[in-house]
Amino acid sequence: MLNIHNLHKSFGDKKVLKGLELSVPKHSVFGFIGKNGAGKTTTIRTIMGLLMADEGEIFVAGEKVVYGNTKTNRHIGYLPDVPEFYSFMTAIEYLRFCGEISSMDSLEIKPRSEKLLKLVGLEDEKHRIKGYSRGMKQRLGIAQALLNRPKLLICDEPTSALDPIGRKEILNILSMVKENTTVLFSTHILSDVERICTNVAFLNDGVISMQGKLSKIKSSYRSEEYVLEIEKYEDTHKLMRTFPKLKASDNNTLRFNQKNYSPFEIIQFMANNDIAFTKIEKLEPTLETLFMEVVK
Repeated sequence: MLNIHNLHKSFGDKKVLKGLELSVPKHSVFGFIGKNGAGKTTTIRTIMGLLMADEGEIFVAGEKVVYGNTKTNRHIGYLPDVPEFYSFMTAIEYLRFCGEISSMDSLEIKPRSEKLLKLVGLEDEKHRIKGYSRGMKQRLGIAQALLNRPKLLICDEPTSALDPIGRKEILNILSMVKENTTVLFSTHILSDVERICTNVAFLNDGVISMQGKLSKIKSSYRSEEYVLEIEKYEDTHKLMRTFPKLKASDNNTLRFNQKNYSPFEIIQFMANNDIAFTKIEKLEPTLETLFMEVVK
């Protein structure tokens, strides 16, 4: 749905994008991950033809993006991090206005608007937008972005300023729409990505350091580290005397690497010495550990 090749962008002597390569599959929820200031918003604005690239090519649904009034924007729905509205309008009035200025069929605007307001949970909101909370505005922003049935929905930090309930609502909506559109989800909140994204890309120092299916990336970085929780604190000392490379991470919690000890030999020792434990678990890599590895 989206392909970016060798994208470069500088502002004065500051190089923001340094040959970015990105490929977003159709009907994926694609997590575009990077620190604040990494260049995520710059990339998005270039995709939409709002910024001129210094070098490189961008294709949306197979069509090349051209700076300025690009035709590829008819395929795109966009939710900025802080969407702005005409506060004197109601939600249905605002969507009708958006439909009219984007040349939608007048007979389609009302039923499409009503369907989307139901999707985002605003179908019963009759008062003006000026009284909306931040989360309600984000939900209305998603409805607006989906109005013209885009092939690609771009969301720039959609949950960054929301409370836990608001974040959950937005993530649920984005997860539901993937059957009808492709979602590019820019964020630095890694727990949100782990919750809904099928694919990810890490943006670091102006280039993509890692990208692909989230499940595949995690499996390729599978950990060899284990965590062991002991029932009695005093038993941890017995274990550490016998297995000196065990590391204490809490009063009753030990960690070890399979390179140093087999979990079976530790379990055998505990069985022979009547040491009770509450958990032994192989640690799975998290997005946080992968991202820290990429950034370092």
